[in-house]
Amino acid sequence: MSKPLTEELQREVDKRRTFAIISHPDAGKTTLTEKLLLFGGAIREAGSVKARKASRHATSDWMEIEKQRGISVTSSVMQFDYSGHRINILDTPGHQDFSEDTYRTLTAADSAVMLIDVAKGVEAQTIKLFQVCSRRGIPIFTFINKLDREGQSPFDLMEELERVLGIRSVPMNWPIGMGRELCGVYDRLKNQVELFQGNDHSKIEVRKVADYRDPIIREMAGDYLADQLINDLELLDVAGDPFDLEKIGNGELTPIFFGSAVNNFGVQTFLENFLELAPKPTTRVSVSGPVEPTNEKFTGYVFKIQANMNPAHRDRIAFLRIVSGRFDRGMSVRHVRAGKEIKLSQPQQFLAQDRDIVESAYPGDIIGLFDPGIFRIGDSLSQGGEIVFDELPTFSPELFAKVTAKNALKHKQYQKGIDQLTEEGTIQVFRTTSFDDTILGVVGQLQFEVFEYRMRAEYGVEIQLQRMPYQFARWIVDEKIDPSKYRINSTLVKDKKDNYVALFESEYAMRTAMEKNPTSKFLEMAP
Repeated sequence: MSKPLTEELQREVDKRRTFAIISHPDAGKTTLTEKLLLFGGAIREAGSVKARKASRHATSDWMEIEKQRGISVTSSVMQFDYSGHRINILDTPGHQDFSEDTYRTLTAADSAVMLIDVAKGVEAQTIKLFQVCSRRGIPIFTFINKLDREGQSPFDLMEELERVLGIRSVPMNWPIGMGRELCGVYDRLKNQVELFQGNDHSKIEVRKVADYRDPIIREMAGDYLADQLINDLELLDVAGDPFDLEKIGNGELTPIFFGSAVNNFGVQTFLENFLELAPKPTTRVSVSGPVEPTNEKFTGYVFKIQANMNPAHRDRIAFLRIVSGRFDRGMSVRHVRAGKEIKLSQPQQFLAQDRDIVESAYPGDIIGLFDPGIFRIGDSLSQGGEIVFDELPTFSPELFAKVTAKNALKHKQYQKGIDQLTEEGTIQVFRTTSFDDTILGVVGQLQFEVFEYRMRAEYGVEIQLQRMPYQFARWIVDEKIDPSKYRINSTLVKDKKDNYVALFESEYAMRTAMEKNPTSKFLEMAP
């Protein structure tokens, strides 16, 4: 093996940080993402896409429906450089109806930033996403946002993290006042204060201090807030968890940062600490064993497919997480599932809608591959061997609807739209065994709305959705399946891989079917 490539790989791996931002809707994820991009020089002003018409909207919210509704419904990836690091942010959907897309995106991250609203604390969607991170054992960094508004006390939030999520925390900084009284934060690691200047909090001053008892803080914040800071931190020093990098790396302890993304307050401190503490690209598990990032053979896997990112070109992009080796434009790799060699000639890197052709990329990077219809979520690509990474999860849908095209003459466009949008993985498609009807399964109602919108906007097809009463889907594994045993408050369908799936109206119907079919396995995920 060539020594220079190994050294180059190690150097590039050490520089990279690939993380996802997880939160409940409205916690300020889009604002935090923008401020991080501002520090990296990737955008010139908050809310801008390089002075395009969409300047009111975050760079990551590129789909029209997202702009109208003010929510993120797709995951995008943004790359920028800061302080000698190459940063890949995976911006996940904040809306709970798109949690499945988020879960898959988290498989491509090496760590996660959990964003929490200071007033609302730990919310439902945050719990679900945290659990996915926790199961994977990835480090979680907490940013408590909107400190300039009235909210819960820092101690109450720490207690809530432990009670609701079961994770201990170690504050890296501490607020000096909160809400209208907020005048700064104290950095416990670096012994410095970040102070608001002026009534509109438009300027931030960073000052080095001896410790949290330094008279400078009293001079800047006044007696009341200075005394409060001393009392809080004396209590933390005695009763709080000590900083432990190993526990952070194992996902057992979360560092907490307090700030206000909208005021750009505490964000730079967070970014610089995060880059020091967060892991570089990690080893990934494959069927044949662990794959190290510094392995010279190129490997990667597809964790997301997105059709029509550029409506003018009707294109389809497969997002690939590079696991090992160096990627070079035009290289030939093994498409393991298809069993053939393919050439990767138009790889792209992203700042949301903005794309650049990439000549080379390294472990931890996310690249977009032009997809003529050959990729599926979970596909492994490798150089010099059949490396297969662990299958990405498929989740059981909870809402179902029969779908038809209003205009039968548009069947070709209708079929193309269904094929492409279901390949993205946010909607599952089933066919009935009797009448060959098409049934869509989703995790949340919003997915139906987005599907309907995109079929109309991107494929020119008006569709009709007829809601069905089913609530549960279970994949059936049995050598001999008897469809007649799934007729009471249930139906038998097939997924896109021709696996049998039973749809049930209630838990009672599901239990009944289980009793009637004792030799069958009922699985929540596709086998």
